[in-house]
Amino acid sequence: MSEATDTLPAADENKLIAERREKLEVLRAKGVAFPNDFQVADFAGDLQAAFADAEVHSAEALEAAAPRVKVAGRMVLKRVQGKISFAQLQDFTGRIQLFVRQGGVAEDTYAAFKGWDVGDIVGAEGTLMRTRTGELTVRVDALRLLTKSLRPLPDKFHGLADVEQRYRQRYVDLIVTESARRTFALRSRIIGFIRQWLEAPARRFMEVETPMMHVIPGGATARPFVTHHNALDIDLYLRVAPELYLKRLVVGGFDRVYEINRNFRNEGVSTRHNPEFTMLELYQAYATYHEIMDLTEAMIRDTANTVLHATAVGTAEEPIDLGPPFRRWRMEDAVLELNPEISRAELRDREAMAAHARRLGVAQVKPGYGWGKLLLEIFEKTVEPTLVQPTFIIDHPVEISPLARESDSNKGYTDRFELFIGGQEIANGFSELNDPEDQAARFRAQVEAMDAGDDEAMHFDADYIRALEVGLPPTGGLGVGIDRLVMLLTGSSSIRDVLLFPYMRPEA
Repeated sequence: MSEATDTLPAADENKLIAERREKLEVLRAKGVAFPNDFQVADFAGDLQAAFADAEVHSAEALEAAAPRVKVAGRMVLKRVQGKISFAQLQDFTGRIQLFVRQGGVAEDTYAAFKGWDVGDIVGAEGTLMRTRTGELTVRVDALRLLTKSLRPLPDKFHGLADVEQRYRQRYVDLIVTESARRTFALRSRIIGFIRQWLEAPARRFMEVETPMMHVIPGGATARPFVTHHNALDIDLYLRVAPELYLKRLVVGGFDRVYEINRNFRNEGVSTRHNPEFTMLELYQAYATYHEIMDLTEAMIRDTANTVLHATAVGTAEEPIDLGPPFRRWRMEDAVLELNPEISRAELRDREAMAAHARRLGVAQVKPGYGWGKLLLEIFEKTVEPTLVQPTFIIDHPVEISPLARESDSNKGYTDRFELFIGGQEIANGFSELNDPEDQAARFRAQVEAMDAGDDEAMHFDADYIRALEVGLPPTGGLGVGIDRLVMLLTGSSSIRDVLLFPYMRPEA
């Protein structure tokens, strides 16, 4: 009987589960259910790599050497042919075939094996051999059932066809979907490489940890999640960004710090947004936003070269090349180029920009929006989706950059950049505002915006102002969306494809 759970009616699936439960009860009665004394000595992927050369490790050579191995994993395929049987064993490194035959293992073991199910976890010992087709195989002489699987796996040819089911049951998705396993293995390698890259002697960044629960939400204009501390009887906020704590450390003398952290923002869910997400944030004393842009570009290019061995990413329909120098484009110039009906003289005219925003179909034009916020809204509406090749959008208005240093040469704008690739923001950085009086005034403006109805505006952080009064050296900062970077480097179209457990509505 097929055990394709994607196609079986619920009644048939329940029947299969009931049959497996009956098998488990037999094991319990024998006192052999769920043993915990099998020690693994070898891994499937390592064996495949070590014996990949079929000429050197020919069937004859393996037969003569008879290397002995001890493996364990999930049985994902099984084929019984009377007195001989084959199975595919999958562990976290890959797959290897098992050859089990009557007489090769104990009689009761072979009889039991024929009743085991795809999905069961088994341990096997034996010697390596090659089949007539050249497949590396373990000739099994000892075999044990380690975990009885009570639920059948999806059909091997179709996997989990329901996308939502893949996200809800990631544990099944990882078993049956090779591309999912590959994506998350790449994610781990990407993060590991970034750590090594930042901590290399040429850069000397130090990894730190900062609080995830804040008395005052800060570091980004975002709506926070609120929780309550019972012992102190105070409300706390899950962090929207670690920025203000990291810059306190620069004040304290740690000139180059970074954190790969989880942030939480009480905002919408989409193919690019999840309520909790992973960010890289770093701060480098005595660096400007130009040097931080150079660092960002080099880090992303080196990550692609090392992990993917290529700088070509994206899709066939929308190829992206991380190799050439990234474009640097001022925000106002980008808006003017793609919206020729807007004149440069109108850029700082609040009413003119509001009229253009309404004409362009910007969703919201609130009374509290100044010309800088309206410039951003028009940019996001008309420019951002066109930024496929790597592009730094630089020089953002002060109004939308409450923590960035104002430009010395272009008042009203800041020394800030955002990196866009594939039509979405990947990174954000700037020369940090280290003037405590200017920062206090910006915080007060944010509080006024909050009072006017902006639920993403920042609070006034008096302790951070005190830290700036101690003295923050000239500093450049960077935030990189790790989830979006992984999406880019793995060719994933949804953030849920690069999060092991994305946010989902509870099942009914």
